[in-house]
Amino acid sequence: MEEETYVDPSPIWDTLNFDLLMKVANNTLFSPFFCMLVPTFFIFQGLGFTHYTVVYSSIYLVLVCTFWAVKWLSYLQYNKTSFLYAPVPLEWSDQIVVVTGGASGVGELLANTLAVKSVTVVVLDVKPIQSQNYNINYYKCDVSKWEEVEAVSKKIIEEIGQPTILVNNAGVVQGKLLLDLSPEDVQQTFNVNTLAHFWTLKAFLPGMLEKKKGHIVTVSSMLGAHGIAQMTDYCASKAALISLHRSLRSELDKRYNCPKIRTTLVLPGQIHTPMFSTVTPSNQFFFPTLHPIEVVKPIIQALDNTLGETIYLPFYANFAPWLTVLPHWVADIGTWFSGADLSMKDFVKVSGRREDEGPVPERSEPTPVVATNGHAKLE
Repeated sequence: MEEETYVDPSPIWDTLNFDLLMKVANNTLFSPFFCMLVPTFFIFQGLGFTHYTVVYSSIYLVLVCTFWAVKWLSYLQYNKTSFLYAPVPLEWSDQIVVVTGGASGVGELLANTLAVKSVTVVVLDVKPIQSQNYNINYYKCDVSKWEEVEAVSKKIIEEIGQPTILVNNAGVVQGKLLLDLSPEDVQQTFNVNTLAHFWTLKAFLPGMLEKKKGHIVTVSSMLGAHGIAQMTDYCASKAALISLHRSLRSELDKRYNCPKIRTTLVLPGQIHTPMFSTVTPSNQFFFPTLHPIEVVKPIIQALDNTLGETIYLPFYANFAPWLTVLPHWVADIGTWFSGADLSMKDFVKVSGRREDEGPVPERSEPTPVVATNGHAKLE
């Protein structure tokens, strides 16, 4: 019997994309330390300070340092801190984290990852999370309904304690043209994607205000900053979250006087999860599809830093807010190049189906994706 030879299903170029190139550039071309080495090297080679190579490389160094200085100052101002402020390391074992929509996708991975760090995790979902970790506590709850959130929140506070971190992650997508959306579709989208955030905030924010500290993570979408076809309800519901996040930040700073209750906004692109398993992939070099781990990592880092921020993923998501101020034809070219307006053409709703929608059609089963370790798996 011949010995089977394992063939890696993921060639190296499958993981080569614009995001990877930008990560390399951030640590080289756009790194102040790296840029400082260039003029220093030429000076030690005997070139004078007035030599054009030293002058131009020094000017570039100043520009790079200015960019990072402005970004850092903006970061400090957003968190109402100063240069003298040193973040207190987060004691993970003392945290109680509530994750909505934690039974699958990003929420499931986030819950399991935090549980490994000895964090007490509370998952709110309509279906149970598949996990054996004793640090995860599951509460069945339809977060789109205030009555259920109110009742479950009281139970959580009584049985486990007051949550210190809230991750609003639950979401649903219909993937229909505007005129094909039923009233039930629109209602479900806004109930889950938008109103659920209000209900969980009303339930858990008072406890954070009492202690004057905490962290609220709002998982929105880059589509909240730039809409595409066949996603009118989804884009509108996610755009509302961006405004909610900013208004909440103002209230915490100006009205409640609680700047240490941090707020983090997450604006990801397409993610390999069951919810988007039937979406037609876009150009993977310039517009790579994210794996859940790529979203979970920066969220945990933001929590660990005890500072709020806005997380754009992947790199192209940074340009989404600018499309609203640039000429319309620029946005049209970007959307055409990404193929976003046609990506939902063959979409079939997989997760979050209501009883009136029936079972999932066979053709909409999740398609195999390549994990970051190079092995194919089903999300």
